[in-house]
Amino acid sequence: MFLQIVKQLKKLIAEEQIQPGQKLPSERVLCERLNTSRSSVREALRSLELLGIIESKHGGGTFLKNVGDHRLIEILSSFILQQEKTVEDVHATREIHEREAIRFICQQSSLRALPIWDSLFTQVELEEELTRETLLRECIIASGNRLSLKIWLQLMAYSAPTYKENIAPAEKQPVLMLLKSIQLGYEIEAIEAFHEWMTMI
Repeated sequence: MFLQIVKQLKKLIAEEQIQPGQKLPSERVLCERLNTSRSSVREALRSLELLGIIESKHGGGTFLKNVGDHRLIEILSSFILQQEKTVEDVHATREIHEREAIRFICQQSSLRALPIWDSLFTQVELEEELTRETLLRECIIASGNRLSLKIWLQLMAYSAPTYKENIAPAEKQPVLMLLKSIQLGYEIEAIEAFHEWMTMI
């Protein structure tokens, strides 16, 4: 449903020849035109905003951006939103970003020392509520690569819903190993723990 709404929204932009800088129809109008709920429209708009295709101005509405400076993201969004995809393809591509983020963090002493790792470790150890998506997102954010974060957020939007679930007790050991290896800078061990964790989801 979500994917269909985004496709319809992009088609509407093309059909009405909305140019960069021009305003999109209001949420109410889009709901009527796309025959869907306002929450669904908002989620679709948020997705396009994360991709850098549109921008929202407080009190002013939503506008189409000039995406000339965001070709990589535009190409990626076209692939995801216009082509038939498999969940496996999305997961594999997303894991590339996660794996490289972990690798980069392990190589940087300042990133290994971030307090977030202790906080996450404690949450997992005490089996507190912590979603898989949250932990993975913290890794991407910590790497400091904003472009990778944008792409990852879009990929996660099309990943299996299990990533929005809490980390299960059975996953505790590899996740703790991942976090501890990151802190110690043990790159190989961190990647191995990451792979083991992914096979359990």
